[in-house]
Amino acid sequence: MRYLMEVYTDERAQQQRLEEDVRQGLTARQKSLPPKYFYDRAGSILFERITELPEYYPTRTESTLLGEIVPGLFRDFFPDEIVEIGSGSSEKTRRILDAVSAGGRTVRYVPLDVDRQTIESSAARLIRDYPALSVHAVVGDFERDLPHVRPPSGRRLALFLGSTIGNLDEPARRRLLAGVRGLLPDHRDRLLLGVDLVKDVKILEAAYDDSAGVTRDFNRNILHVINRGVDGNFHPEAFRHRAFYNAAAARIEMHLVADSAQHVKLGRLGLTIRFRPGEGIWTESSYKFTRESVESMLATAGLTLSEWHVDPSNYFALVLAAPA
Repeated sequence: MRYLMEVYTDERAQQQRLEEDVRQGLTARQKSLPPKYFYDRAGSILFERITELPEYYPTRTESTLLGEIVPGLFRDFFPDEIVEIGSGSSEKTRRILDAVSAGGRTVRYVPLDVDRQTIESSAARLIRDYPALSVHAVVGDFERDLPHVRPPSGRRLALFLGSTIGNLDEPARRRLLAGVRGLLPDHRDRLLLGVDLVKDVKILEAAYDDSAGVTRDFNRNILHVINRGVDGNFHPEAFRHRAFYNAAAARIEMHLVADSAQHVKLGRLGLTIRFRPGEGIWTESSYKFTRESVESMLATAGLTLSEWHVDPSNYFALVLAAPA
Protein backbone atom coordinates (compact mmCIF):
# COMPACT_ATOMS: atom_id res chain seq x y z
CA MET A 1 0.00 0.00 0.00
CA ARG A 2 1.54 3.27 -1.11
CA TYR A 3 -0.78 5.59 0.84
CA LEU A 4 -2.19 5.33 4.33
CA MET A 5 -3.66 8.03 6.55
CA GLU A 6 -4.34 7.99 10.29
CA VAL A 7 -6.49 10.80 11.72
CA TYR A 8 -6.21 11.88 15.36
CA THR A 9 -8.21 15.09 15.20
CA ASP A 10 -11.93 15.77 15.02
CA GLU A 11 -13.98 18.93 14.68
CA ARG A 12 -15.60 18.66 18.11
CA ALA A 13 -12.28 18.29 19.93
CA GLN A 14 -10.74 21.12 17.90
CA GLN A 15 -13.70 23.39 18.74
CA GLN A 16 -13.40 22.57 22.45
CA ARG A 17 -9.67 23.33 22.42
CA LEU A 18 -10.25 26.62 20.61
CA GLU A 19 -12.87 27.66 23.16
CA GLU A 20 -10.57 26.71 26.05
CA ASP A 21 -7.63 28.55 24.51
CA VAL A 22 -9.66 31.70 23.86
CA ARG A 23 -11.25 31.71 27.32
CA GLN A 24 -7.94 31.18 29.07
CA GLY A 25 -5.94 33.55 26.86
CA LEU A 26 -8.32 36.51 26.79
CA THR A 27 -9.20 36.44 30.50
CA ALA A 28 -5.55 36.38 31.61
CA ARG A 29 -3.81 39.50 32.90
CA GLN A 30 -1.60 39.48 29.78
CA LYS A 31 -4.13 38.68 27.07
CA SER A 32 -2.87 36.21 24.47
CA LEU A 33 -3.95 33.88 21.68
CA PRO A 34 -2.03 30.80 20.46
CA PRO A 35 -0.37 31.42 17.07
CA LYS A 36 -1.74 28.15 15.67
CA TYR A 37 -5.00 30.04 15.09
CA PHE A 38 -3.36 32.23 12.46
CA TYR A 39 -3.65 29.43 9.95
CA ASP A 40 -7.13 29.27 8.52
CA ARG A 41 -7.27 29.37 4.73
CA ALA A 42 -6.90 33.16 4.56
CA GLY A 43 -4.08 33.11 7.10
CA SER A 44 -2.20 30.40 5.19
CA ILE A 45 -2.44 32.45 1.98
CA LEU A 46 -1.19 35.54 3.79
CA PHE A 47 1.73 33.59 5.25
CA GLU A 48 2.70 32.36 1.79
CA ARG A 49 2.81 36.00 0.73
CA ILE A 50 4.99 36.81 3.74
CA THR A 51 7.54 34.17 2.72
CA GLU A 52 7.98 35.99 -0.61
CA LEU A 53 8.54 39.45 0.88
CA PRO A 54 12.03 40.99 0.58
CA GLU A 55 12.18 41.56 4.36
CA TYR A 56 11.33 37.97 5.24
CA TYR A 57 14.57 36.01 4.89
CA PRO A 58 13.90 32.69 6.78
CA THR A 59 12.07 30.71 4.08
CA ARG A 60 14.35 31.49 1.15
CA THR A 61 17.50 31.23 3.28
CA GLU A 62 16.52 27.81 4.60
CA SER A 63 15.55 26.62 1.13
CA THR A 64 18.89 27.71 -0.34
CA LEU A 65 20.76 26.11 2.54
CA LEU A 66 18.87 22.84 2.07
CA GLY A 67 19.88 22.76 -1.59
CA GLU A 68 23.51 23.24 -0.62
CA ILE A 69 23.78 20.64 2.13
CA VAL A 70 21.55 17.81 0.89
CA PRO A 71 24.14 16.18 -1.44
CA GLY A 72 26.70 15.94 1.36
CA LEU A 73 24.11 15.04 3.96
CA PHE A 74 23.28 11.75 2.29
CA ARG A 75 26.80 10.76 1.35
CA ASP A 76 27.11 8.64 4.49
CA PHE A 77 23.59 8.76 5.91
CA PHE A 78 20.68 7.23 3.97
CA PRO A 79 17.31 7.01 5.74
CA ASP A 80 14.71 4.38 4.96
CA GLU A 81 12.01 6.61 6.42
CA ILE A 82 11.45 10.36 6.73
CA VAL A 83 9.12 11.77 9.39
CA GLU A 84 8.26 15.42 8.90
CA ILE A 85 6.79 17.31 11.84
CA GLY A 86 4.47 20.11 10.74
CA SER A 87 4.84 19.09 7.12
CA GLY A 88 2.49 21.62 5.50
CA SER A 89 2.69 21.40 1.72
CA SER A 90 5.91 19.29 1.87
CA GLU A 91 7.47 21.45 -0.85
CA LYS A 92 10.87 21.88 0.83
CA THR A 93 10.92 18.15 1.50
CA ARG A 94 11.25 17.50 -2.22
CA ARG A 95 14.92 18.49 -2.09
CA ILE A 96 15.45 15.64 0.36
CA LEU A 97 13.22 13.16 -1.45
CA ASP A 98 15.06 13.86 -4.71
CA ALA A 99 18.31 12.76 -3.08
CA VAL A 100 16.99 9.86 -1.01
CA SER A 101 14.88 8.27 -3.75
CA ALA A 102 17.44 8.67 -6.53
CA GLY A 103 17.79 5.51 -8.59
CA GLY A 104 14.37 4.23 -7.52
CA ARG A 105 15.37 3.62 -3.92
CA THR A 106 12.32 2.82 -1.75
CA VAL A 107 11.55 5.26 1.05
CA ARG A 108 8.59 5.84 3.36
CA TYR A 109 7.47 9.41 4.08
CA VAL A 110 5.48 10.17 7.24
CA PRO A 111 4.05 13.71 7.22
CA LEU A 112 2.43 14.90 10.45
CA ASP A 113 0.22 17.96 10.20
CA VAL A 114 -3.07 19.18 11.63
CA ASP A 115 -4.54 20.08 8.22
CA ARG A 116 -5.99 16.95 6.61
CA GLN A 117 -6.78 18.64 3.30
CA THR A 118 -3.20 19.88 2.88
CA ILE A 119 -1.77 16.45 3.70
CA GLU A 120 -4.09 14.71 1.24
CA SER A 121 -3.28 17.04 -1.66
CA SER A 122 0.48 17.02 -1.03
CA ALA A 123 0.54 13.22 -0.63
CA ALA A 124 -1.22 12.77 -3.98
CA ARG A 125 1.39 14.93 -5.71
CA LEU A 126 4.31 13.17 -4.01
CA ILE A 127 3.07 9.67 -4.89
CA ARG A 128 2.64 10.76 -8.49
CA ASP A 129 6.12 12.30 -8.69
CA TYR A 130 8.08 9.63 -6.75
CA PRO A 131 7.15 6.11 -7.91
CA ALA A 132 9.21 4.41 -5.17
CA LEU A 133 7.69 6.49 -2.37
CA SER A 134 5.03 5.35 0.09
CA VAL A 135 3.24 7.88 2.30
CA HIS A 136 1.92 7.10 5.78
CA ALA A 137 0.25 10.33 6.86
CA VAL A 138 -0.65 11.30 10.41
CA VAL A 139 -3.25 14.03 10.86
CA GLY A 140 -2.73 15.53 14.27
CA ASP A 141 -1.19 18.24 16.43
CA PHE A 142 2.56 17.71 16.74
CA GLU A 143 2.52 18.92 20.35
CA ARG A 144 0.18 16.03 21.29
CA ASP A 145 0.24 13.37 18.62
CA LEU A 146 3.90 12.41 18.10
CA PRO A 147 3.29 9.17 20.05
CA HIS A 148 0.91 8.08 17.26
CA VAL A 149 3.76 7.88 14.75
CA ARG A 150 4.44 4.17 14.26
CA PRO A 151 7.86 2.61 14.98
CA PRO A 152 10.37 3.01 12.15
CA SER A 153 10.75 0.48 9.37
CA GLY A 154 14.50 1.16 9.21
CA ARG A 155 16.84 4.07 9.63
CA ARG A 156 14.82 7.23 10.28
CA LEU A 157 15.32 10.93 9.56
CA ALA A 158 13.01 13.34 11.40
CA LEU A 159 12.51 16.81 9.90
CA PHE A 160 11.42 19.90 11.80
CA LEU A 161 12.03 22.79 9.42
CA GLY A 162 11.03 26.44 9.08
CA SER A 163 12.28 27.37 12.57
CA THR A 164 8.85 26.34 13.86
CA ILE A 165 10.69 25.29 17.02
CA GLY A 166 11.05 29.02 17.69
CA ASN A 167 7.28 29.44 18.12
CA LEU A 168 7.38 27.33 21.28
CA ASP A 169 8.43 28.59 24.68
CA GLU A 170 11.12 26.73 26.60
CA PRO A 171 8.90 24.17 28.40
CA ALA A 172 7.03 23.39 25.17
CA ARG A 173 10.31 23.05 23.23
CA ARG A 174 11.62 20.66 25.86
CA ARG A 175 8.48 18.50 25.66
CA LEU A 176 8.45 18.54 21.87
CA LEU A 177 12.12 17.58 21.52
CA ALA A 178 11.71 14.83 24.11
CA GLY A 179 8.90 13.49 21.91
CA VAL A 180 11.12 13.73 18.83
CA ARG A 181 13.85 11.84 20.67
CA GLY A 182 11.30 9.08 21.22
CA LEU A 183 10.90 8.81 17.44
CA LEU A 184 14.62 8.06 17.05
CA PRO A 185 15.23 4.72 18.80
CA ASP A 186 18.41 3.81 16.88
CA HIS A 187 21.74 5.56 17.34
CA ARG A 188 21.91 5.85 13.53
CA ASP A 189 18.69 7.91 13.37
CA ARG A 190 18.89 11.67 12.86
CA LEU A 191 16.94 14.91 13.28
CA LEU A 192 17.29 17.79 10.81
CA LEU A 193 16.19 20.98 12.55
CA GLY A 194 15.82 24.50 11.13
CA VAL A 195 16.58 27.39 13.51
CA ASP A 196 16.55 31.15 13.02
CA LEU A 197 19.58 32.85 14.52
CA VAL A 198 20.12 35.92 16.67
CA LYS A 199 21.14 38.83 14.42
CA ASP A 200 20.83 42.59 13.94
CA VAL A 201 17.62 43.89 15.53
CA LYS A 202 16.65 45.93 12.45
CA ILE A 203 16.75 42.83 10.25
CA LEU A 204 14.71 40.82 12.75
CA GLU A 205 12.04 43.46 13.28
CA ALA A 206 11.67 44.22 9.56
CA ALA A 207 10.97 40.53 8.90
CA TYR A 208 7.92 40.74 11.19
CA ASP A 209 6.74 44.24 10.26
CA ASP A 210 7.06 44.55 6.49
CA SER A 211 6.56 47.77 4.57
CA ALA A 212 3.65 46.30 2.54
CA GLY A 213 1.62 45.51 5.67
CA VAL A 214 1.17 41.81 4.87
CA THR A 215 2.31 40.73 8.34
CA ARG A 216 -0.11 43.27 9.84
CA ASP A 217 -2.98 41.66 7.92
CA PHE A 218 -1.75 38.18 8.90
CA ASN A 219 -1.69 39.17 12.56
CA ARG A 220 -5.16 40.74 12.46
CA ASN A 221 -6.56 37.67 10.70
CA ILE A 222 -6.43 35.73 13.97
CA LEU A 223 -9.31 37.91 15.18
CA HIS A 224 -11.41 36.83 12.19
CA VAL A 225 -10.69 33.21 13.17
CA ILE A 226 -11.77 33.88 16.77
CA ASN A 227 -14.91 35.70 15.61
CA ARG A 228 -16.00 32.63 13.61
CA GLY A 229 -14.92 30.15 16.25
CA VAL A 230 -16.65 31.64 19.31
CA ASP A 231 -19.20 34.02 17.75
CA GLY A 232 -17.13 37.10 18.55
CA ASN A 233 -17.45 40.68 17.37
CA PHE A 234 -13.83 41.77 17.22
CA HIS A 235 -13.16 44.61 14.77
CA PRO A 236 -9.66 43.64 13.59
CA GLU A 237 -8.98 47.07 12.04
CA ALA A 238 -9.37 48.59 15.52
CA PHE A 239 -6.16 46.80 16.58
CA ARG A 240 -2.74 47.82 15.32
CA HIS A 241 0.07 45.39 14.60
CA ARG A 242 3.14 45.65 16.83
CA ALA A 243 6.29 43.54 16.47
CA PHE A 244 9.53 44.04 18.38
CA TYR A 245 12.62 42.12 19.45
CA ASN A 246 12.88 41.29 23.14
CA ALA A 247 16.64 40.94 23.49
CA ALA A 248 16.53 39.63 27.06
CA ALA A 249 14.37 36.69 25.97
CA ALA A 250 15.93 36.40 22.46
CA ARG A 251 12.55 36.50 20.77
CA ILE A 252 10.41 38.54 18.42
CA GLU A 253 7.03 39.30 19.96
CA MET A 254 3.91 40.07 17.92
CA HIS A 255 0.98 41.85 19.52
CA LEU A 256 -2.34 43.36 18.50
CA VAL A 257 -2.86 46.65 20.35
CA ALA A 258 -6.26 48.28 20.84
CA ASP A 259 -6.35 51.81 19.39
CA SER A 260 -9.25 52.73 21.66
CA ALA A 261 -11.38 51.21 24.42
CA GLN A 262 -13.05 48.03 23.18
CA HIS A 263 -15.86 45.83 24.50
CA VAL A 264 -15.72 42.51 22.64
CA LYS A 265 -18.49 39.94 23.03
CA LEU A 266 -17.70 36.24 22.65
CA GLY A 267 -21.14 34.70 22.25
CA ARG A 268 -20.30 31.00 22.52
CA LEU A 269 -18.37 31.65 25.72
CA GLY A 270 -20.83 34.07 27.31
CA LEU A 271 -18.00 36.54 27.85
CA THR A 272 -17.40 40.22 27.26
CA ILE A 273 -13.72 41.14 27.06
CA ARG A 274 -12.77 44.75 27.77
CA PHE A 275 -9.68 46.44 26.38
CA ARG A 276 -8.19 49.68 27.57
CA PRO A 277 -6.65 51.99 24.92
CA GLY A 278 -3.16 50.63 24.25
CA GLU A 279 -3.88 47.19 25.77
CA GLY A 280 -2.69 44.32 23.63
CA ILE A 281 -3.11 40.66 22.78
CA TRP A 282 0.15 38.71 22.55
CA THR A 283 -0.25 36.57 19.43
CA GLU A 284 3.18 35.11 18.71
CA SER A 285 6.69 34.61 19.99
CA SER A 286 9.48 33.68 17.61
CA TYR A 287 12.61 32.70 19.51
CA LYS A 288 16.05 33.16 17.97
CA PHE A 289 19.03 30.94 18.70
CA THR A 290 22.79 30.69 18.85
CA ARG A 291 24.84 27.54 18.40
CA GLU A 292 25.31 27.38 22.16
CA SER A 293 21.60 27.68 22.92
CA VAL A 294 20.79 25.02 20.31
CA GLU A 295 23.32 22.61 21.80
CA SER A 296 21.86 23.18 25.25
CA MET A 297 18.29 22.73 23.98
CA LEU A 298 19.17 19.46 22.26
CA ALA A 299 21.06 18.12 25.27
CA THR A 300 18.02 18.45 27.53
CA ALA A 301 16.18 16.08 25.17
CA GLY A 302 18.94 13.48 24.91
CA LEU A 303 20.17 14.70 21.53
CA THR A 304 23.58 15.88 20.43
CA LEU A 305 24.56 18.27 17.65
CA SER A 306 26.51 16.44 14.93
CA GLU A 307 26.47 18.97 12.06
CA TRP A 308 25.92 22.76 11.99
CA HIS A 309 25.24 24.45 8.64
CA VAL A 310 24.75 28.22 8.30
CA ASP A 311 24.27 30.58 5.38
CA PRO A 312 27.03 33.12 4.57
CA SER A 313 25.20 35.92 6.39
CA ASN A 314 24.79 33.79 9.53
CA TYR A 315 21.02 34.35 9.46
CA PHE A 316 19.76 30.76 9.62
CA ALA A 317 21.06 27.31 10.55
CA LEU A 318 20.20 23.74 9.65
CA VAL A 319 21.21 21.42 12.45
CA LEU A 320 21.73 17.68 12.16
CA ALA A 321 21.28 16.05 15.56
CA ALA A 322 21.78 12.47 16.73
CA PRO A 323 20.57 10.49 19.73
CA ALA A 324 23.05 11.00 22.57
